[in-house]
Amino acid sequence: MALWLADATGLLPRIQAQLQARQAHPARTLVLLPYAQLLPLASRLWARRYPDGFAPRFETTQNWVAATGGRALDAQDISMDPAVDTLTAQALLAGSGAQGQDALAPLLVQAAYQLAPLAAAAGPTQRAGWAQTARLHAGLGMDSQALAWEARVARVAVEWAAVSSYTSDALFDPQWPAALDCLVLVQGANQDALSAGLAPIWGDKLVSLPLAESLVDEQPSLSEALVLHACEDAEDEAQRTAACLMQHIAAERYPVALVSADRALTRRVRALLDMAGVAVRDENGWKLSTSQAGASVMALLRAAQWNASSDAVLAALKQAPAYLDTLDAMEAAVRRDQVRDWRQVASSPAVAKSPTLLASCAEVEQLRGLLAGRKPLAGWLAALQQALQRTGQWLRLQEDGAGSKLLAVLRLTPADAAQWSQLLDQALWAGRRLDLMEFTRWVNQALEGASFQPDYPDQEQVVILPLSQMLGRPFAAVVMAGCDEVRLNPSPEPAGGWTPAQRAALGLPSREALESQLRQVWRHALASPACDVLWRSSDDTGEALQPSALVQQLRLADTGLTEGADPRGTRWITPQSCVPPQPTGPALAVHTLSASAYEDLRHCPYRFFAQRMLGLRAVDELDAEVDKRDFGLWLHAVLQAFHAALAEQPVAELAARTALLDRCSTEATAAMALPEGEFLPFAAAWPAVRDGYLAWLTQHEAQGAVFASGELPQRQRIGPVTLIGRTDRTDTLPDGTVMLLDYKTEPVAKTRTRIQDPLEDTQMAFYAALLPHDTLRAAYVNVGERDGTAAYEQQEVVMARDALIDGVQTDMARIAQGATLPALGEGTVCDFCQVRGLCRKDFWEAA
Repeated sequence: MALWLADATGLLPRIQAQLQARQAHPARTLVLLPYAQLLPLASRLWARRYPDGFAPRFETTQNWVAATGGRALDAQDISMDPAVDTLTAQALLAGSGAQGQDALAPLLVQAAYQLAPLAAAAGPTQRAGWAQTARLHAGLGMDSQALAWEARVARVAVEWAAVSSYTSDALFDPQWPAALDCLVLVQGANQDALSAGLAPIWGDKLVSLPLAESLVDEQPSLSEALVLHACEDAEDEAQRTAACLMQHIAAERYPVALVSADRALTRRVRALLDMAGVAVRDENGWKLSTSQAGASVMALLRAAQWNASSDAVLAALKQAPAYLDTLDAMEAAVRRDQVRDWRQVASSPAVAKSPTLLASCAEVEQLRGLLAGRKPLAGWLAALQQALQRTGQWLRLQEDGAGSKLLAVLRLTPADAAQWSQLLDQALWAGRRLDLMEFTRWVNQALEGASFQPDYPDQEQVVILPLSQMLGRPFAAVVMAGCDEVRLNPSPEPAGGWTPAQRAALGLPSREALESQLRQVWRHALASPACDVLWRSSDDTGEALQPSALVQQLRLADTGLTEGADPRGTRWITPQSCVPPQPTGPALAVHTLSASAYEDLRHCPYRFFAQRMLGLRAVDELDAEVDKRDFGLWLHAVLQAFHAALAEQPVAELAARTALLDRCSTEATAAMALPEGEFLPFAAAWPAVRDGYLAWLTQHEAQGAVFASGELPQRQRIGPVTLIGRTDRTDTLPDGTVMLLDYKTEPVAKTRTRIQDPLEDTQMAFYAALLPHDTLRAAYVNVGERDGTAAYEQQEVVMARDALIDGVQTDMARIAQGATLPALGEGTVCDFCQVRGLCRKDFWEAA
């Protein structure tokens, strides 16, 4: 409390001394503090220090102007609201003839925000003179054509700042010097130029005081309980930060301040504190764009794009209560058919045969239609509100703290409807029509520029705040996290595109001045009664990190600093070995069995148990690029269509067959909606594949083989289980024997391996078991580009089929009797297994 109450250097005694020197009455004195968090503290401490008599009025500039009736800004003014200022910046750039105003607008807003305090300090009457000087300096060092855009942004920023009015303009009104005896401007860590501009108006009634006398005098002494913590990584730092905070709370040293510029670290620490039941006051808040409310609105806008992916639309519908009834069925159908683009969902087989899903698709298209075309901002906001209401999100946003803030930021529920309506009529951008992409970009920028602060608890134990607002806050302890060389750089590059020469000429703070301010606030934070400083020694990629230069300087200056022990409590855990699982499933009856399912059982019984008996499935990705598997499916469809057409209208000429096969390939590509660019490598190889297949087909037919069926679903009952599958093709040989053919696009060596051991060839034996014929022949048809097409016959297919049928009956009986289904964990079967994380193979192998 010495910063506030010390006799010689405390802020309140210094204010009292200035009032006495000017014979100013406290009740007619206005004290403007640098940030609102100091207001209740200043009033409380003044009452303690001077219990008798009147107290001055403690305010911030913005609070005081609002309390005295407010000052309405014009439509083109810098409002310090990114949602509105971004649109104004785009209009100003368009009026200046600049191209690419959408990309330059954020730079213009940033430059204008930096010039605004300087223009505000000049006052309404002297602002034109400030602008005249600023115009001369704005283009310093930007004569090169390569910097033409930066120079234009700088010039427009000066003009925008010059024509704007500001809330602090009320202090330049002559009525207030007449109504008040004294105006005290308290300067925080960042020096405000406003006092120089107010001096001619207020004269001797104006007093400018630093919040901390030591900012202009000697540095405060370090805390006697200063502890340094070098952490391993981000998670270790978050856990140790939370442990330090709870350690201070346990010792009744609270409220304790948590200072960090790392938003991800802060949110992780807050999650740990919430789990421990700690009352947290978060003055930093978090960006609305990172909130659940912001994510749901952005998902809805992305889903409305004309080329939206199925994943984007499904992600939006998962946030919409109105569509939850049919969402699971819709997602299952889309993933079953692997429809990547939403505009093709309605024509996909699984959706087309379901009236319910078709109706749901139509509703989604109506919803997407609301967010289409070009509209003025007011039209887009009305459409977005209607879309949120249709999806059932509107009420949920209104009931959520971050959601209600989002609605206010986007002006869906403006705080002052009349003022917003007037702005829509008078703003420079009022007549501009936006498309969906531009509106989505504006929404994203608005949410990025706004923060949400949750409600403060009645009695906080931890206060999360930025380092710049530590000054003047009496905390029982301080924990500063993220003090590494990246997150606490003592001399960062100043924001904005200004050169050092421009900053000096315009009066913007230099890099050296910003570094000096940071070092002073850092030193004051270290003077707290108890202080912990934490940093990580490696980043997320494993690269080594050094502590901040401020920490290193601290270590060099004071060799007696304590290296902190790990504040986390020790929990003893008895190690347990991880053994391969051996589940049983007698109650999980298997009614149908496919070739791939039975192959799973033979390769790894546990995989069969997890995927086939429990029904666990990995979610198929919809945004994957076209690969060899897609080419295989495409080739099956092409050959089926080709042979079906050939059976209806036989042609023997090679040219006619080539044309027919090309036509079938074109139709299959269109039916499967394969992107032309991604399918190009396979399309380029198609002529060689086609010619090789036709050459093999000619030889195959010369032996008397006749196409009988293709892509035919098959079912065969074997005891309590039904074998199911789809045979690629069957031919009839001259002696009436059926020949089973299975297409492969794999390397020839792999196909040859399949037929080496008939009892290991599960796939061909299974397909043979699906057919009712006692005797048959079977072969793999390897359709390749380089080696052409060749058939590889499985000579012992009947023997392999009979053995497989016996094996199926035996295996199903043993499962029904409670036989274990162990994880074998052998061979290459495990390399790409989807249930490897369930069987924990990597852990029991290590054990």
